[in-house]
Amino acid sequence: RLLLNRQFGSVAVMALALGMVMYGSTYVIPQFLAIISDYNAFQTGLVIFWMGIPAFVLMPILPFMIRRLHIRIAVGVGMLLMAASCFVSISLTAESGGAVFIESQLIRGVGMILAMMFLNQATVASVAKTDAGDASGIFNAARNLGGSFALAGLASFQDQRIWHHSRRMEETLNANSASLQIYLDELAKSFGGMEGAMSMLGRTIQRDAFVMTYNDVFLVMGVLTLMTVPLVIFLKPLPKNVSLSMH
Repeated sequence: RLLLNRQFGSVAVMALALGMVMYGSTYVIPQFLAIISDYNAFQTGLVIFWMGIPAFVLMPILPFMIRRLHIRIAVGVGMLLMAASCFVSISLTAESGGAVFIESQLIRGVGMILAMMFLNQATVASVAKTDAGDASGIFNAARNLGGSFALAGLASFQDQRIWHHSRRMEETLNANSASLQIYLDELAKSFGGMEGAMSMLGRTIQRDAFVMTYNDVFLVMGVLTLMTVPLVIFLKPLPKNVSLSMH
């Protein structure tokens, strides 16, 4: 019944997108760094750490922002930043390391804190006081469901896109191509014969298929998040005497 409330329903949909990007990026980035960049757990943790810095910086001024900043602007900017953080990461290459994610992690951190905190307030403000507890539970469930959908969906999407990119690259390799023969001869000199060269070629194709797949993943997350931004028009201004609440 609460989801039929236009404002709260919009909040729930945006919470799904918020959870998708927040948990989805935390799932994808460590994978990329481990598989492509050969990072260990500590090095990966240092990259993920950057997303928490904006929250640490903005938290002290959030009560002031919630009282002064219009919720549509705050949530709209937050969701746009979440989408932008994904679009920043759609040009990854096999040489990309943790440094390329610092910018996107900082942008994502700012967007996350803006969207999450203001949507928290909208959750309570959009329903009657007697329904505030239920609304808060649904909001948290929607955010976590967004993360669950992202993890399940991304795993399946990755398998399909890796297969797609691998097949497309293999189709371009003509056995009669002079440039391919030269390339394989060079690999054979370095990797112990033609068998080693073919194995190295296969690993290169698989690696590049992974990279292109991660670019696809960030593109999809960015587009899906961008699609929820128009829902901010259904958000009503928060009460003037609102106080910061955490759910």
